[in-house]
Amino acid sequence: MTLDVRAPVLAAAADLIALSHSIHAEPELAFAEHRSVAKLTELLGARGFEVRRPVAGLDTAFTAECGSGELVIGICAEYDALPGLGHACGHNIIAAAAVGAALALAAHADALGVTVRVIGTPAEETGGGKVLMLERGVFDDVAAAMMVHPGPLDIAGATSLALADLSVAYTGKEAHAAAAPEQGRNAGDAVTVAQVALGLLRQHLEPGQQLHGIVSEGGVAPNVVPAHTELLYYLRAPDADSLDRLRRRADDCFAAGALAAGCTHEVRVVSPPYAELRPDPWLVTAYREAALDLGRVLLPVEMERAHPLGSTDMGNVTTVLPAIHPVIGLDTGGAVTHQPEFAAACITGSADAAVLDGATALAATAAALASDPAQRARVLDGVASRSRGVCG
Repeated sequence: MTLDVRAPVLAAAADLIALSHSIHAEPELAFAEHRSVAKLTELLGARGFEVRRPVAGLDTAFTAECGSGELVIGICAEYDALPGLGHACGHNIIAAAAVGAALALAAHADALGVTVRVIGTPAEETGGGKVLMLERGVFDDVAAAMMVHPGPLDIAGATSLALADLSVAYTGKEAHAAAAPEQGRNAGDAVTVAQVALGLLRQHLEPGQQLHGIVSEGGVAPNVVPAHTELLYYLRAPDADSLDRLRRRADDCFAAGALAAGCTHEVRVVSPPYAELRPDPWLVTAYREAALDLGRVLLPVEMERAHPLGSTDMGNVTTVLPAIHPVIGLDTGGAVTHQPEFAAACITGSADAAVLDGATALAATAAALASDPAQRARVLDGVASRSRGVCG
């Protein structure tokens, strides 16, 4: 079945680009993306989608559906921004492309026998919105999920690293730093020792493992021995097993700081663990063909695993059901994600083209899936197996 999914995207181009720019102009942080959700759901509701908000007990999560086919296609929208940097990860593009793909599929929903579900997922940068929504049943009947992320390159089979998001709080004892330092227990020293230990650990990390962090609380005044400090750290690894090994080594470094400084410490998980991306091979191939048809120049297949993204809660989705998270390229002038220059690039003409091409490629991928009897049966069987509690 050959369907024109490009025409509905182009017909909505002005609205999609305006949506992308509007979200970009008003960046909102994790779990507080109220204006962005209103903009997305208003447009989808006006186009005939049935909107539910909030969902999964999350104020800024939503779903919007059109069609009644047995094959449920989930198109994930992200819209949270970064502190101080705004949309330096291009989530405005992700959100607008998701809406565009949904509109294109909705135009052919009856012919394809699909239900199109836009899944509005908050707190990707920190907080794990998709993890929470996955655990709370939002993806239970979804046969395949997809989204597209902007970047400097086009990558069909994008991969990512597993992530642990940690807070490490140290507690010591205040004292006058000059008059009675011997009375204090310096939580700042605990942070210093822990960071030195982590720095030395880097020599012995396994391939693909990473760790990086900041001091989020370091004391109140130079003449007061710090009694309360905090580290925020990300640990990353190629997969969950490697991440577990790294976590054990890092925990020893955190504990070393407390022991050396005579303090206590507490390690707290800030976000649910993010799994590595495991893109579905068939969907990746279908997306690659769609992107090539649009004139996109994609990173060669043999180089994809050498260019992992950071980490994403979409990885957790890919461990449960067939899903993809390709990268749509735009001209960033050499900037990469999480840089101010990348944020500026996300409302250029190249970014607007990425919105339209990303929407078209996702819609074409979903249409190809729905039109292929064998693949359609495969993903529907997956839904049935999950409902019976059978792991895939």
